[in-house]
Amino acid sequence: MTRLLRVGATLLVTALCTAYVVWKIDVGQTADILGDTRLGYFLLAAGITVATTWAMALRWKWLLDAKGIDDRLRWLTRAYFVSYAAGQVLPTAVGGDATRIYETSRRHPGNTGTIAGSVILERAIGGAATLLLAAIGLALAVGQYDVDVYLWIEAVFVVGTVVAGFVIFSRRLRGKLRALAPLLARLRLERPARALYEGMHGYRDQVGVLFAVFVLTIGVQVIRILAIWLCGLSLGVDLSPRPYFVLGPLLFLVMLVPFTINGLAVREAFFVSFMTRLDVSPDAAAATGFLFFVTTLGLALPGAVIFAVEAIRSPSRRSVPHG
Repeated sequence: MTRLLRVGATLLVTALCTAYVVWKIDVGQTADILGDTRLGYFLLAAGITVATTWAMALRWKWLLDAKGIDDRLRWLTRAYFVSYAAGQVLPTAVGGDATRIYETSRRHPGNTGTIAGSVILERAIGGAATLLLAAIGLALAVGQYDVDVYLWIEAVFVVGTVVAGFVIFSRRLRGKLRALAPLLARLRLERPARALYEGMHGYRDQVGVLFAVFVLTIGVQVIRILAIWLCGLSLGVDLSPRPYFVLGPLLFLVMLVPFTINGLAVREAFFVSFMTRLDVSPDAAAATGFLFFVTTLGLALPGAVIFAVEAIRSPSRRSVPHG
């Protein structure tokens, strides 16, 4: 029943967002705008987006190294690309994270909890960095753009991030969390939940590593925001980078929540809702969102190729532990 409810909710959100986009745009006009894409700007956006994958793998390596799990940056970058490919058919970032945890755990048997903790913590730090950028962007936008409604969205994420950070790292709360063990045991979640919690809580004393990951994440987010701006420029959207520093972080936060498969329709609806407040036509806004989606497909293509080549060459190679 739970699975059926989840599937039903996913289909409902997808349908509502799709209906909103179709109601707002002229499909033919949107297609015409896409047909006039200036390839130079678009290819630059796609190129710098793909390049950030190396930096994201590096921050993950820092977290793994801090726990004595040594792996090559080359392989971790490869795992990131494969996770992007998986994310095209699984719910947003969650599906890709599960793929990284599964593959890396098979290379390092007995470290599943620590590996899962590193992946989820990396995602949480990314969310915190995104919140900081969103706050800066909203401060820049106050009095310039009609974005008051998005203050509520950020407020929800801020509260959620603070609460999550307290739950993960608080020593005082650690003992009280044991009261949840019987309930989690009945749900058959006690062992994985404990392993995940221990994997993240163990980073409490790794402040230097967490700070380095946070700073690198900010750099990655800035580059990806500029990639969205370049997508808009390629379609003739005449906006400065400033509003994209409001749109981008909020979009990244929204896309962390597994509303639909690969964020289908949610992403486009967000672009239309936000950019029309900046006097951008709904058609151009939807086209910008679609072009940004194409850049994420560019991230998935290397992973799909890697997965296919490895499967053809040696189907058993992917399960060999890392020595």
